[in-house]
Formats: sequence, C-alpha cells, structure tokens
Amino acid sequence: MTLTGGTFIFEQETVFAITGSDFGASVGGRPVTCWAATHAEAGAQLRLGGARDGARCYLCVSGGIVVDDFLGSASTDLRANFGGLEGRPLRKGDRLEIGQRANPMPGVDARPLRYYVRHSTLRVTRGPQARLFPSDALGRLCDGAYTVSNDSSRLGVRLFGGSIRASSRVQLLTEGVSLGAVQVPPDGQPIILFVDQQTTGGYPKLANVILADLPRVGQLAPRSEVRFVEVDVATAHAALREREARLTAVLRGEA
Repeated sequence: MTLTGGTFIFEQETVFAITGSDFGASVGGRPVTCWAATHAEAGAQLRLGGARDGARCYLCVSGGIVVDDFLGSASTDLRANFGGLEGRPLRKGDRLEIGQRANPMPGVDARPLRYYVRHSTLRVTRGPQARLFPSDALGRLCDGAYTVSNDSSRLGVRLFGGSIRASSRVQLLTEGVSLGAVQVPPDGQPIILFVDQQTTGGYPKLANVILADLPRVGQLAPRSEVRFVEVDVATAHAALREREARLTAVLRGEA
C-alpha cells in the first residue's frame, strides 16, 4: 500500500503481519503491532489509515495470497497490466483467496529496521556519465537538498531543487540502465530510477544510489526532502554486507 491503506475483512481465522511504514493499522479498534504475527478471527476487520512515516506498508498473510504465477512471480506489473489479480490494483469488493496457513514466525525487534524508513540521506557512487557534467556537479548534487515531486512513481523518483546540467547537449547511445541510477534530463532536475524503471535509456547518469540504500528510496513520500552523499565502491560493498548481516541478525532474534 502506498501513502494510504484500506480495509480488509478476513473471512476465515488467519494470522497476518504489517511491515514497512506505520499506517496506524488496527483490528476491531485495537492497534496492531508492526513486524509481529497477529491473530485475526473469522470476520475480523483490518483497517489501515495514511502513512505516518515513509510511504509504503505491506500486508503479509500466513499462507500467502493465491494468484496465478506469471514469469515465476505473484506480483503485479501495473504498467503492463499483467500478474497478480488481473494485472490491476485492488479495488473495493475484491475477494482474495489465502493459501494454506503456515506456522507463523515470532515477532522481531523492528528497531534496526527503522533505518530503511528514515530517508534523509542517500549514499551514491559516481555515475558512468559523470565526466559529461561540470567537475563540481556531483559535489553540488551532494551539497544541496532536493524535494520529491508529486509526479514520482515506482518508475522513477523525480526530484526538484538546484538544477544540474551536462556541460553540453550530447546525444548518448541507448544503453542499459541500472536500478537506482540518478539520471539528469535536459531540465536539470534529477530522477532516481526505481523498480519499474525502463531497462535502457539515453539520459546521462551523474550518480547511482548504492544497493544498501535502495529500500529507503521505496519509502520516499512526495514533498519529502532528500540529500545525497558520495561514497566509493568499496564503501558501497561494505554497506551491503552490513545490511545483510543486520537482516540476518533480526531474523535470528539477535538484533
């Protein structure tokens, strides 16, 4: 769910969990603890409001949601209209089948995971076309503050702030585009390419958000502020190893 939640009625007894951002979830008027397995009786009503922090939250149901796999995935591609439930967003009155109930995991200590909702600073490495920009361009990107545009989506997070333009208008050959690339179109306003990004493109890429910080990009809400800090590739690798170790510790209850 993005920015706002919904109301779900469980037709059978089940176990569920809410993860990601805090949307003020409640069952029968009782608050639901995030990152923990919660029991729901048949007929129970789950309500979620608007995002209190971040932008997205996730409803996880024991046994999973039963839909036909497409290319080995149960997710939905809204731009191409396939996968999930008829390739579209959920709407009022939809009925979702739940799979065979699994043994729920105990709740986890979510405090180490709050890092992925806090999004004030994103670490970036130098992009493949950084040489096409003035020598101080990456420094200006990292020194300034940018605001997330209302036009942002899973395709790309559009930012507005200080304009950064290439040294000259160049026509790039279309090439593969990496997840998290910070591309700069002719208007000088950066775009962070995200999970529904195009696979190829021709705009120059000044920087790239490191893999360890990509979950934080998914929690950027419109009108929130973003800052960047440059790191080298070795630091990016170390940050990814740290993230994996942190997640492993949380799952093992060692956090």
